[in-house]
Amino acid sequence: MKKELKIEFAGRVPYETAFRRQLELQELRLGDKIPDTLLLLEHPHVYTLGRHAREGNLVWSEEERRMRGVELQQTDRGGDVTYHGPGQLIGYPIILLRDRGLLPRRLVEWVENTVIQTLDCFSISAYVHPDYPGVWVDDAKICAIGMRIREGVSYHGFALNVNTDLSYFSGIVPCGINGGKTCSMASLLGYEPDIRQVGNKLALKAGALLERESK
Repeated sequence: MKKELKIEFAGRVPYETAFRRQLELQELRLGDKIPDTLLLLEHPHVYTLGRHAREGNLVWSEEERRMRGVELQQTDRGGDVTYHGPGQLIGYPIILLRDRGLLPRRLVEWVENTVIQTLDCFSISAYVHPDYPGVWVDDAKICAIGMRIREGVSYHGFALNVNTDLSYFSGIVPCGINGGKTCSMASLLGYEPDIRQVGNKLALKAGALLERESK
């Protein structure tokens, strides 16, 4: 029987608000009160620190971050420091893994394949780097991935650079990778694709691929 993947478009949402929403959805999913849900949104400028983040990977000072309107948030996801901001499509999958017979690694692969197939719709050839997490185009990361599973339900997720102002990545060492490059769909295509259109295509790919992954 086909299992639904509900898509929730939330617009531009502060990081803390979105995190609270993830926890609400996670509790509802754990109680089987909602289907698996993919929360799609944007954030205002924010740097997020994973549980293993190093302070030295924050390049801009507190004063400079304040001048540029960038918040700093500690998170309970894995990984190091990353940037979220306008023009970046954020996806938070709230998935009950056992209901689909998924292991954590397969869930991450589902996210990777969803992003890669979405980019292919725009004639962007992307791949998974053998040494670093996320999705890459040539030698630059276009999508960061950082998830966590609690009580068998996933939260946190991925950040796809669509029309992102890439200059904000200079304020950090992205994902702790020294000399790491970033790119966006806009920087590769030479125009700014509509982020809602990208989100709609991604939602279709996500649903189809998750159904295929489910046992």
